[in-house]
Amino acid sequence: MFAILKKEINTFFASPIGYLVIGVFLLLNGLFLWVFKGQFNIFENGTASLSSFFLLAPWILIFLVPAVTMRSFSDEKKQGTLELLVTKPLSYFQIVLGKYFGAFVLILLALIPTLLYVYAISQLGSTENNLDLGSTIGSYFGLLFLAAAYTAIGVFSSTLSDNQIVTFIIAVFICFFMYFGFEGLSNYSVFGDLVYMENLGMSAHYNSMSKGIIDTRDLIYFISISVAFLIFTKLRIQKK
Repeated sequence: MFAILKKEINTFFASPIGYLVIGVFLLLNGLFLWVFKGQFNIFENGTASLSSFFLLAPWILIFLVPAVTMRSFSDEKKQGTLELLVTKPLSYFQIVLGKYFGAFVLILLALIPTLLYVYAISQLGSTENNLDLGSTIGSYFGLLFLAAAYTAIGVFSSTLSDNQIVTFIIAVFICFFMYFGFEGLSNYSVFGDLVYMENLGMSAHYNSMSKGIIDTRDLIYFISISVAFLIFTKLRIQKK
């Protein structure tokens, strides 16, 4: 597994992909938070808070994570190396985990520089260091678990086609639906009062963690989503 993980990371940084992903993520966040006027602009909000960043980041990751994962298995299938890969002395799940963690590490590296925002916001307040660390830490945990779930969805989507553009579109759709779809459906009371539709989506659990409350139900939800899609991925490559 670690050999595949190392290979994935080396592949990302041997080409412009890794640097481009990190650069685009930081650039988009920086522009929306500090330059562009609108609801995400920190200066216009008038409060020393990172709530704008944690509101914006999940939407950027919906597109960024699939861009990272779209080549995971689709590239192997297109080049005909997937059959060779499964003959290695590795289990199917080890192969899947190697691909998964390789992509997740890259997303993690893109998130680390945003810790500078924490320092910047703490210095911008009328009183220094008045940032709500509880909600900030909770939001970062939520963002990590959300990114982990997105990555699992992206890796699974990469097994559905040997065309990277197709896998990108599929991953974006599934990530969008899992994040916002259930919340949107809940507004129409599709299932009445029998099921709390909104709680089936990632948004509700992410927002819960953003309040600084690390609830085991939210953690179990994200872990379950990630594990489920990794199992689906394993089942897909077993059929090849």
